[in-house]
Amino acid sequence: MTQDLLPVTRIPRTGLPPYAVVVGDPARAAAVAALLDGAEEVSYHREYRVFRGAWKGLPVTVASHGVGGPGAILLFQELADAGVRTFVRFGTAGAMKPGIGDGDLVIAEAAVRDDGVTQQLLPAAYPAVSAPEAVLALQRAARETGAPHHRGIVWTRAAFQPGLIPLDGYARAGLAAIEMELSALLVTASLRGLVAGGVLVVDGANADELVDEDALLTTGAYDPHRDVVAAGVERGAVVSLEALRLLAQGAAGTEGTEEYTA
Repeated sequence: MTQDLLPVTRIPRTGLPPYAVVVGDPARAAAVAALLDGAEEVSYHREYRVFRGAWKGLPVTVASHGVGGPGAILLFQELADAGVRTFVRFGTAGAMKPGIGDGDLVIAEAAVRDDGVTQQLLPAAYPAVSAPEAVLALQRAARETGAPHHRGIVWTRAAFQPGLIPLDGYARAGLAAIEMELSALLVTASLRGLVAGGVLVVDGANADELVDEDALLTTGAYDPHRDVVAAGVERGAVVSLEALRLLAQGAAGTEGTEEYTA
């Protein structure tokens, strides 16, 4: 019945596992769900496609949120309303730091809140920070699966294409990558007492091009549809799910705590 569904995403109010991988692309949600045992599609409305299944015995939700923070935050809020308590955002990003290659994973310690939505919810000085246990679980999962990975602060930016505002300032500050939705998730998690983190597959590794507006606008300068990116997406899906399992077991421990710096 309609009253049993949440209003925007049309997901059920009850029955979803409390551990979730959230992705932008509905097709990627299906691909991640295909790794689960007993996967079933729960709902598909607008950009919000939701599955449930099990990863190594852990019940897991997989959901897509589309492109951009304003739409994504609606999914995060309604998943929380439905009982999800632990989130891993698994997305793609452009590298901003030399040494981060195509197909590598970037594990986000925090995010710059340039997402176009959270500034309307609370003061701009409020930070968007990943849960430390989520960072450590993602790092452990990446290490144990042999996935090339990096840790750092990412820039969540609402605009995909460059405009008249220079992009190179944050690059000089040492940010690892740029993406479009993570800070909306991290702020939602902080305000609602949830656990959240993010792992991003690099689909554009030329940091010089990233901060060069002319290069970004050049036809063919950005191509995420390459084998090296697809391989990174496959690794990232496993890392995301395995991190949820580690979080559920409380097995992230303190490994890597001494490295917890930006």
